[in-house]
Amino acid sequence: MWGRRSFFQALFIAFCSAQVALAAEPVGQAVLIKTEVTGQAGPIEVNTSVHRDERIRTSQSGLGQFVFRDGTKLAVGWGSSVVIDKYVFDDSQSVRKLTIRAAKGTFRWVSGNSKSSAYQILTPAGTIGVRGTAFDFYVGPDGTTAVVLLNGAANFCGPGGCRQLQQRCDCVVAKPNGDMTAAGRVDRNVLGRLGNQRALPFLSGNQRLSGGLGMLGGCGMASLLPERSDRNPPPPAATPAPQRQDPPPTPVEPQKERPNKPDTPHHDKPHHDRPHHDRPDKPDDHDEHDKPGRHERHDDHGEHHRDDGDDNRDHRRHDWDRNHDRSWNFNRSR
Repeated sequence: MWGRRSFFQALFIAFCSAQVALAAEPVGQAVLIKTEVTGQAGPIEVNTSVHRDERIRTSQSGLGQFVFRDGTKLAVGWGSSVVIDKYVFDDSQSVRKLTIRAAKGTFRWVSGNSKSSAYQILTPAGTIGVRGTAFDFYVGPDGTTAVVLLNGAANFCGPGGCRQLQQRCDCVVAKPNGDMTAAGRVDRNVLGRLGNQRALPFLSGNQRLSGGLGMLGGCGMASLLPERSDRNPPPPAATPAPQRQDPPPTPVEPQKERPNKPDTPHHDKPHHDRPHHDRPDKPDDHDEHDKPGRHERHDDHGEHHRDDGDDNRDHRRHDWDRNHDRSWNFNRSR
C-alpha cells in the first residue's frame, strides 16, 4: 500500500513540475522598455523573457515592446494591462494558437509568421480577428474598445454584431453592451467618444515606437493632443537677429555758384585783313575787380603801345617800298 501511495505522489509531483515548466517556457522577449514595465517576476528589462499566462503591466508613463517567437510584435502603451492567455507551439517559426487578453490600455499589434487564424485578441467589448495585419486598439476602464486598422484587414465581433476593417485607418468603436459604430476613417472625434484624450498615443505621436512598429504612420492624428508630460519641452524659438539698417544718406551740399570767367581767346589763324602781330584786346579788368583808377592807367598804357606799333609799321612799309624800287630799277637796267 505504501508503494502505491508513493507511486501516486511521485506521479503528482511530476505532473505539477511539468505544468510549472510549461508555464515558465518563454514565448517572447522585451526589446524596448521605458520607465516602468512589470511582469510575473517583477520589473521587465530589455531582453527579459515573457511567458505564457504572464500578465504585463505598464505605469502611467510606461512603454514596452515585445517580440514573440513567431515574429509577432506587440507594443504595450501607458497605463495598460494584458495577459498572454494562450500560446501553443506549432514549430520554431510559427504557432497554432496565440491569444492575448487585453484588460485595459493601448496597444499596437503586427502579425508574425503564423497563419492568420492562429491569432486572437480578446477585449471586454468583443474579439479582434486578425487577417495578417497591423492595427492599434484601445480598451478603456469601462471596457469601451476602439480598433484602428493600419495594414491588411481585420474584423471585430461583439454582442452587437461584426464589423469589417478593410481600408487603412478604418476605425470601429464598440461597448460591452453591444453598441458599435460603423467602420469609418478615424478622426479626432474618436477621442471624445472614448472619453480619453490619451487614448491612442501611438497615432498621436505622444508615445514613440521604434523599429517596424514605429513606421506605420498616424492616420492624420499626429497633432491632435497636447504635449506629453514626459516629453522634453521644445526649445524656445530663436529670436531673429535685428536687421542691419543702412545709415541715412549724407545730404549733398549745394555747389556754390562760381562767377563766369571770361572766355580764353583761341589762337585762331590770322585773317588777311590784319597783321600777324595783332592780338585780340584783353577784357577790361574793371569788369571783374571794379577798382577805381585802374582803368585810366590801363588805357594809357595800351594807347602807348598802339602808337608805337603804328610807327613801326610805317617804317617797315617805307623800307619795303624803297627796297622794292631798287630791285625793280636794277632788273630794268639789266
